Amino acid sequence: MLTNAIDCTIERRLLVNYRIDPEVVMRHLPAPFRPQLISEWAVGGVCFIRLGGLRPAHFPSTLGLTTENVAHRFAVEWDDEEGTQVGVYIPGRATDSRITAWAGDRIFPGVHQFAQFQVAEGGAGVQIDVERRRGPLRLSVAAQESDSLTGELFGSLDDAISFFGRGSLGFSPSGHADRLVGVRLESQGWGARPVVIGTWCQACSTTRANSHKARALSTLDLSCVTSPLAGAVEGPCKSSP
Repeated sequence: MLTNAIDCTIERRLLVNYRIDPEVVMRHLPAPFRPQLISEWAVGGVCFIRLGGLRPAHFPSTLGLTTENVAHRFAVEWDDEEGTQVGVYIPGRATDSRITAWAGDRIFPGVHQFAQFQVAEGGAGVQIDVERRRGPLRLSVAAQESDSLTGELFGSLDDAISFFGRGSLGFSPSGHADRLVGVRLESQGWGARPVVIGTWCQACSTTRANSHKARALSTLDLSCVTSPLAGAVEGPCKSSP
């Protein structure tokens, strides 16, 4: 089994999370995944992440790319010969790097669609807008750092950090039919700060009826941001779970 390792620095990672009806999430998961539940809720969301010095492992950082990326994700669990495992299922990724989009599923783990990003950062706030024309996707978020964690999923910021740290193994569709590619994120730390979402909008290539139903069965919950952290992306670690 070949394993590709990618080195990078997580310059900023913004997680926008929902608590969702588990039955809704289950319909979007391939076997053998099932929703990982917190207080009887499934957890899903969007990860906005800027990676600096992105390059194959052991290459000098001066050759690395700086990329803006976004991924939709669901917290999942599954059973194997070692017991119950936890991680995330990532149905789609987008990037502002044409190199990453081309190299996705070749050099960089997982398929990446090219998208346009507009980012404005200042003080303790960030505004990110994403638009992808192929398989239409539009995202817009404005977040401001806060002194306290909002939402109902976790009792404390430490609980949230622990939960997301355990979800460092992610699976997403590969370019080959009926296969998943696994990626493990290894970081020097999992610190995070709570943020308040000022504005949030997402429009995906789903039917309007399904979109309205999904919104009725999901609620925006906690959000947090991390920056910066040295990390490594290792994958594909498995072709299927």
